[in-house]
Amino acid sequence: MAKMKIKPLGDRVLVEQMEDGEQVKGGIVIPDSAKEKPQQAKVVALGTGKLDENGKKTTFDVKVGDVVLTSKYGGTDVKLDDKEYKILNSDDILGIIE
Repeated sequence: MAKMKIKPLGDRVLVEQMEDGEQVKGGIVIPDSAKEKPQQAKVVALGTGKLDENGKKTTFDVKVGDVVLTSKYGGTDVKLDDKEYKILNSDDILGIIE
């Protein structure tokens, strides 16, 4: 089977969430279902761009490869080739981590 790709549309950004190390509190391993999702992600792909009120495309503030801080509950989770990604509106990106 051919490897699938996702190309975001409009002002959407495809990110791969960065995993934190396994969380252990007081010697108890926290199951995956109870772990908080990480808010750091790596930008994998950018959409075509948002149109302003004059019909011109605006540029993105991020580029592919940037590590960003995302809003906690924003975006849509997508699983592709056994990896988990998230598609976000560019407004759901809070900042670039340097």
